[in-house]
Amino acid sequence: MNDKPSAAPIAAIVLAAGKGTRMKSDLHKVLHPLAGRPMLLHLLDNVAALAPARTVVVVGAGRAQVEAAVAPLGAEVVHQTEQLGTAHAVRQAETALGGFAGDVLVLYGDVPLIGTATMREMLDRLHAADRPAAVVLGFRPLDPAAYGRIVAGPDGRIVKMVEYKDATPEERAVNLCNSGLMAVRGEDLFALLARVGNDNAAGEFYLPDIVMLAAADGRASAVIETGEAEVAGVNSRAELATVERAWQDRRRAEAMADGATLIAPETVWFAYDTKVGRDVTIEPNVVFGPGVTIADGAIIHAFSHLEGASVGAGCSVGPYARLRPGAVMEAKSRVGNFVEMKKAVLGERAKANHLTYLGDAEIGAGANIGAGTITCNYDGFFKYKTKIGAGAFIGSNSALVAPVTIGDGAIVGAGSVVTREVSADALALVRPAQEEKPGWAARFREKMIARKKG
Repeated sequence: MNDKPSAAPIAAIVLAAGKGTRMKSDLHKVLHPLAGRPMLLHLLDNVAALAPARTVVVVGAGRAQVEAAVAPLGAEVVHQTEQLGTAHAVRQAETALGGFAGDVLVLYGDVPLIGTATMREMLDRLHAADRPAAVVLGFRPLDPAAYGRIVAGPDGRIVKMVEYKDATPEERAVNLCNSGLMAVRGEDLFALLARVGNDNAAGEFYLPDIVMLAAADGRASAVIETGEAEVAGVNSRAELATVERAWQDRRRAEAMADGATLIAPETVWFAYDTKVGRDVTIEPNVVFGPGVTIADGAIIHAFSHLEGASVGAGCSVGPYARLRPGAVMEAKSRVGNFVEMKKAVLGERAKANHLTYLGDAEIGAGANIGAGTITCNYDGFFKYKTKIGAGAFIGSNSALVAPVTIGDGAIVGAGSVVTREVSADALALVRPAQEEKPGWAARFREKMIARKKG
């Protein structure tokens, strides 16, 4: 039935005007994060892959938050002052799209998982040989609940669409449901919307009514189907958690299909932009914030948290390590348990195996950072840098007070507080000389025991 895919220009109207009262939040519903990114931006990213000529976001309550989020993406924003139904919401984009000659996708900001491929399928169906007036995205949920119903023939041509509140018992028994997402030609959309009335149980202007209006004109519409997960909407914190879980499950499967080993996949949490190479091993209870890249052959041990970090090939992280933004581990370097890095570069084969803080630091190749070492990078007002040369050895429990440089091959004795430059290959000892008083401990104990008995 399908012709060649249409080359018509594309516009997207994204509805994001709802108040989201069930979220019980000061943050606009569509800006709640999914995998570390506002769910509206997930949707707009998928739309952008279609190279649309225009993208219009319809806002209402909390408009300033949404406008600030979408402005950097170049989307246009229009305001719906009253929430009178989905048809009314889409009409708010009419002025912005005045004279647009192309295909229009109608999407929802709280339905973030709809993929680019499905959007493309809707547009292609719009240009099939039978030229439907509109294409509706349908799905068959396990529990149809209060979704609007679609009665369609075997070829997907829509016989009737009806909102649940207005449906008969027989129509409610149909399990093909309306997601609300549509594709319509621009020259048809607003002409049909102008004819939508609100003579229904809710007194609202429903977008799906354009399908029946077109049918009354002798023009059929069509439905294509997708899975329930792709059109899952978010109206509450519980639904957000459900969508997050679905997103994570899919991303975990992708990581393993691409050659990574996840020991306990259900305990690993990815961000929207996490990049994982081949032969990477990720142990249980690892969390990735945004901006993390893991190169081939690295291992991320259990209970580690990474954000804004780059982990090189063959590196080892954790367990219980924290890599903060600006952390860079070069090939085959190691950080162990309870090591924290922030805006620091750990050179090739360098290691900090335990109980260490490396902030605003540059550590050369092959250097060894002993347990308990910290770079003292902040004086309460400004940050300063520590440089540690290649092959240097920093003894345990050392404090390196920045700005300071440790030369190549230098050794800093354990327990040192270093405030000045240490030359290459030098030994730095910054601690008082050891003093011993023979018998003092025994005499002290005898004195204390006697005092306690008295």
